[in-house]
Amino acid sequence: MSPRSSRSRLAAAITLALAPFGAQSLVAQAVSGAATAGSVEEVTILGSQEAARKIPGSAHFIGEKQLRQFAYSDVQRIVREVPGVSLQIEDGYGLRPNIGIRGVATERSGRITLLEDNVLIAPAPYSAPSAYYFPTMGRMAAVEIVKGPAAVTQGPYTIGGALNMASTPIPLQTGGELLTEVGQDATYRVHAKYGGRSDNGFGFLVEAHQWQSDGFQTIDRSGANTGLDVTDFMAKLSYAPQGSPHAVELKLQLADQDSNQSYLGLTDADFGGDALRRYGLSELDNIATEHEQAILRYNYDVSANLSVSATAYNNTHQRNWFKTEGIDLGGSASASDYAGTSWASVINAVNAGTGLGNVSFAELQGILDGSTDTAAGSVQLRSNNREYYSRGVQFGANWEGDFGGLSHSLRAGLRLHEDEEDRFQRNDAYSQTAGKLGLDYLGEAGGAGNQVQSARALAFFVHDEIRVGNWTLSPGLRYEDIEQDRVRFSGGAARNYVDGRENTAQVWLPGLGVSYEATANWTLIAGVHKGFTAPSNSPGVKEEVAINYELGVRFQDGGLSAEVIGFLSDYDNLLGQCTASSGSDCVIGDAFNGDAATVAGLEALVSADLSSNSAYRVPLTLSYTRIDGEFDTSIGDTDFFGTVNAGDPLPYLPENQLRIAVGIEAGRWTSYLSANYVDDVCVRASCGAFESTDDSLTLDASASYQFNAALNVFLRAENLSDTHDIMGRQPYGARPNKERTLSAGLRVNF
Repeated sequence: MSPRSSRSRLAAAITLALAPFGAQSLVAQAVSGAATAGSVEEVTILGSQEAARKIPGSAHFIGEKQLRQFAYSDVQRIVREVPGVSLQIEDGYGLRPNIGIRGVATERSGRITLLEDNVLIAPAPYSAPSAYYFPTMGRMAAVEIVKGPAAVTQGPYTIGGALNMASTPIPLQTGGELLTEVGQDATYRVHAKYGGRSDNGFGFLVEAHQWQSDGFQTIDRSGANTGLDVTDFMAKLSYAPQGSPHAVELKLQLADQDSNQSYLGLTDADFGGDALRRYGLSELDNIATEHEQAILRYNYDVSANLSVSATAYNNTHQRNWFKTEGIDLGGSASASDYAGTSWASVINAVNAGTGLGNVSFAELQGILDGSTDTAAGSVQLRSNNREYYSRGVQFGANWEGDFGGLSHSLRAGLRLHEDEEDRFQRNDAYSQTAGKLGLDYLGEAGGAGNQVQSARALAFFVHDEIRVGNWTLSPGLRYEDIEQDRVRFSGGAARNYVDGRENTAQVWLPGLGVSYEATANWTLIAGVHKGFTAPSNSPGVKEEVAINYELGVRFQDGGLSAEVIGFLSDYDNLLGQCTASSGSDCVIGDAFNGDAATVAGLEALVSADLSSNSAYRVPLTLSYTRIDGEFDTSIGDTDFFGTVNAGDPLPYLPENQLRIAVGIEAGRWTSYLSANYVDDVCVRASCGAFESTDDSLTLDASASYQFNAALNVFLRAENLSDTHDIMGRQPYGARPNKERTLSAGLRVNF
């Protein structure tokens, strides 16, 4: 038996043993401030804003007070206040956000390490990392982003960094909170939680979050809405007697989503006429998902200096995105083997004012606006049915003390992990008649994707913080050993073997961060680390590797804090991953070597209180990011990146991003105004006509009033100027930001 087989069987055995409780977590150093000694604490990376400012690297903590300023339910509106973060807006609600850090690809947040309570949370983090599930942001208590050498502890995606969301902790005293919010487009949100801890060490929390909306877009010739229905339940049980070194916690979570979202965007001309329009061809587009998570965590304080932990985790996710994929312009498609033209090609042709094959420009435009009928069976709608699991066990140890005359804070962690994506998809054939879609025949089950891809991984890290006078050194080392494979089938549910492929990667990832307290106010920081992105199962595709550098300075003086950090990522190989959401003419699941590339940038963050009067505060925050990313080699015409020449820009990287937020906090009143500017970006390396977005300026405002300790009311306005910009062009056509949206809500504590 090979060592890898032994590891896989060990992981499976431990996971099955704990499956009734199931779930996951990485080892971390800091914890929620709501926890008490001897209790199971919410696992975070940083734990507080103060801790983030002290580490020898770039890190950001957004706590509950900051989250309440605007009470966003869209994670993209929250993380844009962090310098170095890039976004590709798709649906306007952040249901499946596209987030990148320090220039890594934004698509489906597949190049950053995503975690909830420091637990890998993507449906299949190694074999299919695209975030078709994303935690419900409205129930989170904190958000953390770690970049630079500090990300060595958070794998497997370490070039950009990690994003961790901390769920509601079990409260110290029994009580609860009810939030209700209503807004435009028949939107409402209800968030209820109740819990506490008893004197005998038992703790509990129950939580429910419901979010519904009719959506802000309108479908041609249809009464269907473009909204969402998200239900999320969570429960936690803990046992941590006072004075005992032992603590255990069980977390169970269930989330269902139904949203009428589409990959089909608009031509530029139609966007200019009505940016919030959707073509009737997308009337039936809908995604339904189910997500379940279980985490069983055990902590043991061996001594005052040493603690150890063990965590088992099990995540399952099922989704079926039924959406239009393309059209057969030559007539009708085969039910079992659709070979039509993608909507991206149709929209590109209409933008360019040309036809496709024997179909004229006018006919293409008519197909989009519903005035042209199509042949029977010519319009493809795909049932993108997939199931995922992600499970494993993790062990960790934290030790603080003196050794060799130096002060140390040492952490180590080991994870055995496996995950899988199972595709069983079909293509159904429709036709458009008098502007409405009608079913002509159902496709063959499994005919549009009948495969299983999986991954097994062993990972461990060791990370130390060594304090020597005014110096802090943080050396770290991570190791990833990954095996990935894919097996394709035919024969529908019979699943007759067709072919298989596999890929492996073993990599050591060292890093070093350094900070120097030059004065009581000034701290210099620097770091270097080897970053890594796991390859796909495509044979011959190398892992994405980059050497990353950062250098900066921090300033802290009372209410004024500032940070400026320059960074450089020198890619040995930039990896392109083909997904349906990329909108590229490539085989879904394939990967592409992009060769050498360079990303350089500057991050700046300033926070201050502009008031000199103790009766009120005027908080100001300014976040600025400058990023220059380009290919270093000419690799010619590619299916994924487009035509690439040395010096071409990396897609979806805005050169300049600026966010300024100012508020007034006076007694029971608070109000805030934010302005967020983002440069236009190239969506393909060639950056030709119709291959860029608009630059955009978004204004949001909020206000709240605290009637008493139990009751708070708030108002929020998003996109005050009601501007409509092209925020993205993938997968198929121009996509808008959300319209001006007004909301009101109240919080009741009991």
